[in-house]
Amino acid sequence: MAWFDWQDVFSRAVVQQLPINRSAFHPTEKADAMIETLESTQVAPETLRKIDAYWRAANYLSVGQIYLYDNPLLKRPLKIEDVKHMLLGHWGTTPGQNFIYAHLNRIIKQYDLDMIYVSGPGHGGPAVVGNTYLEGTYSEIYPHISQDEEGMRKLFIQFSFPGGIPSHASPECPGSIHEGGELGYSLSHSFGAVFDNPDLMVACVVGDGEAETGPLATAWHSNKFLNPATDGAVLPILHLNGYKIANPTILARIDHEELDQLMRGYGWTPIFVEGDDPMRMHAAMAEALDIAVEQIQSIQRKARESGDTTRPRWPMIVLRSPKGWTGPKFVDGVPIEGTFHSHQVPLSDPATRPDHLQQLEEWLRSYRPEELFDEGGRLRSEISDLAPTGDRRMGANPHANGGRLLRQLKMPDFREYAVEITERGCRGIGDTHVTGKFIRDVIQLNDDHKNFRVFGPDETLSNGLEAVFDVTQRQWNAATVDTDELLSPTGRVLEMLSEHQCEGWLEGYLLTGRHGLFNCYEAFVHIVDSMFNQHAKWLKVTSELPWRHKIASLNYLLASHVWRQDHNGFTHQDPGFIDVVVNKKAEIVRVYLPPDANCLLSVMDHCLRSRHYVNVVVAGKHPSPQWLTMDEAVEHCAKGIGVWDWAGNESSDDPDVVMACCGDVPTLETLAAVSILHEHLPELKIRVVNVVDLMRLQPKSEHPHGLSDPDFDELFTQDKHVIFAFHAYPWLVHRLTYRRTNHANIHVRGYKEEGTITTPFDMTVLNDLDRFHLVMDVIDRLPETGGQGQALKARMQEKLVEHRRYINKNGQDMPEVRNWQWSPTR
Repeated sequence: MAWFDWQDVFSRAVVQQLPINRSAFHPTEKADAMIETLESTQVAPETLRKIDAYWRAANYLSVGQIYLYDNPLLKRPLKIEDVKHMLLGHWGTTPGQNFIYAHLNRIIKQYDLDMIYVSGPGHGGPAVVGNTYLEGTYSEIYPHISQDEEGMRKLFIQFSFPGGIPSHASPECPGSIHEGGELGYSLSHSFGAVFDNPDLMVACVVGDGEAETGPLATAWHSNKFLNPATDGAVLPILHLNGYKIANPTILARIDHEELDQLMRGYGWTPIFVEGDDPMRMHAAMAEALDIAVEQIQSIQRKARESGDTTRPRWPMIVLRSPKGWTGPKFVDGVPIEGTFHSHQVPLSDPATRPDHLQQLEEWLRSYRPEELFDEGGRLRSEISDLAPTGDRRMGANPHANGGRLLRQLKMPDFREYAVEITERGCRGIGDTHVTGKFIRDVIQLNDDHKNFRVFGPDETLSNGLEAVFDVTQRQWNAATVDTDELLSPTGRVLEMLSEHQCEGWLEGYLLTGRHGLFNCYEAFVHIVDSMFNQHAKWLKVTSELPWRHKIASLNYLLASHVWRQDHNGFTHQDPGFIDVVVNKKAEIVRVYLPPDANCLLSVMDHCLRSRHYVNVVVAGKHPSPQWLTMDEAVEHCAKGIGVWDWAGNESSDDPDVVMACCGDVPTLETLAAVSILHEHLPELKIRVVNVVDLMRLQPKSEHPHGLSDPDFDELFTQDKHVIFAFHAYPWLVHRLTYRRTNHANIHVRGYKEEGTITTPFDMTVLNDLDRFHLVMDVIDRLPETGGQGQALKARMQEKLVEHRRYINKNGQDMPEVRNWQWSPTR
């Protein structure tokens, strides 16, 4: 038999595990050569019947959400006016998830588990909404969706309906930390949730379509980082229903041995549950869950009692059931159940097809709703007793509303890490190296609560945060050798060379009430663009839900940035993540580009204390000039933007030109250009404006941090030329300032996709951001500089030629560039 011969597969219902063993499994243990089949269960038949009834109730509610506008209990024959005009939703994955949820309710009660449910398949909304309604959580949060006939009608109407709720496991759904609208991150989110949560278990349903994504395939390796003594557990349930939207799924079409070996190769012990006969499947699933829970508890007990944290083989479940299980077998002669045709709305035209309407009614009545709900529409008590109560309900679990559990970080005084400014522009060790000591002490101060971690793709050292390893190591639970360094089962740093994985871990960590920092090379944070998008959308929606408590901000520290990736070249040079970030709602996103270490310390302190934002901080790791004392930095960062009087020479409120800068290297090049202008055109009145908080450039009407028009005009004038040196792509500044009075006179220099392996200064030359081009830009905009200006422009052009000859011969920047110091002529 081919493994995808569904008729044969679904003629039986079995549990299979290789080897069958209720104890923990370790890689050194040999597996039995035979696959044993469990056909018995310790769960009483009466309990299985209750589970079946609960499952039928959830299926009934799911079909009702997709189709019904009225007549929720079918107290009369179904009419066309009882059906929604627009039929939206996804049936295919739903009955399998309802099946899983009902069985999880049983084990939560039996084992007193602290468990949340993560729905990986994208459109599992009917399942999670229906189940949280059955358990009572939904009505507690939304009292108008009451547990009676009228509440059920409202429950049905709101689904995928204008003014209602989405078809995903959206933020509006209690118990959800993972929307599923974008596939691939369920397992990473689940592991992030259980790090430092020793009593928490996450049941993570992985769809077989979702399992084809790169991030999900990578996420199976999360078990190499889990500490069974101090972390919780993830129970993955790989839901094989055979199809994606219109194609078969890979994992459903490989044979049993290959799938078993694949999961074992990832380090899991799979338990197979497969079939289509409901009662036999209930018995099989109950047995599988008992095995899995007992193995998990055995693993944790061993680690916590003996201290042996050797990596175990955690159990997982492979559930094979038909797509669209219990739905229509055929529609218009086309097979539906067990095919991709069940993916969305199996009966698509009941409004104009009486036969479809009749088939819909037969489908709904097949669940025997009169046995499930009383006359008033409430789930019968003998069925509802299956569900846990209070916070043990998966929809009410506090970990799924992480702000309820959030503890304030203990924070050191960032001022104590200040760089002493002996003179303007004194040389620093690298801004992130300074901040690394601050992050180190944040970790140490919060060691008791274990509620802060650093995440990153093997770049924590490279990004200048090496100080954190003074007090912690990388968490690692795979094999080690004598030459390894900084690895421990209890480290506070989580690194894996997958930006997706690290982002997903951190999001799960934050969503369950903890704090963290993601550090990454600037160019490669683009890998998580869409993950950032989804998290920002989650924050936006939850900020509008009063029952959702605010969580700690998602903090990015982007180092190894575009202007100091000269040694890695063009592939590592891309500052465009900022452009992606500013697309999101202004209430959610913040972007900071501190010009020196003291400003970076002030910004990081603010970001780590903040709630419900995405904060993006771009900073350098290489030695660079330091400009502001700590007191000056605190004041400057609080304003987010300001005039550096000490750098300019305007004697009135009417400068000849404004030199603006945003970012550490643009600030350096701007001040170097200003010093040249001071020396050669001393009569030129220059104002220097530095921007730390990028969103200050927007109008106040567009962003909470935005400047009012009068305040913007006071800084940038209404009619003077502004030469703006910017860290990223120039058009972003134009986009943020296009409504300003003086926008036509704002001339932005930034990264214009020119790069290679070259010298640091040459990177700025290639993009016209260097001091010489900035000086020429001023002269070109100010013809009143006359002959002096033209002479200086010619000198700058000669300098550019000299620069090119020098680096081509010597392989490094000219001494006057390497050794430049701030010494303006005032």
